[in-house]
Amino acid sequence: MEITTQQALDSMPFCKAIGVEFVSVSPEEVRARLPWTEDGCTIGGALHGGALMTLADGAGAVTAFLNLPEGALGTTTVSSATSFLRAVRDGWAEAVSRPLHRGRTTIVVETEITDAASRRVAKVTQTQAVLT
Repeated sequence: MEITTQQALDSMPFCKAIGVEFVSVSPEEVRARLPWTEDGCTIGGALHGGALMTLADGAGAVTAFLNLPEGALGTTTVSSATSFLRAVRDGWAEAVSRPLHRGRTTIVVETEITDAASRRVAKVTQTQAVLT
């Protein structure tokens, strides 16, 4: 299955609303960015953790969708574990998602988030249920 970066964004209105941009999409790797904005921050000028989790969940969902088994209708997140490593205080956050497991009932995706200086910001592992 193939989709464009615009189709990936259009499939998730909330990601679109907070400013996520899909950079590239393929079954092997999905890249998405979220620009730092003052409106997206918490105290101290750090990009809100919920915004970072939305970025990771969106990139992970597209990765899972692109790896669905034959006959599947879609996917939904059933679990997500996030380890935050540093704050994003300017520039952007970039998520890179890759599949770890492509099963008939679940797909597991690992996402690494980095900042504009290529420093690790967060590591996310999520399980997506395959919808039939």
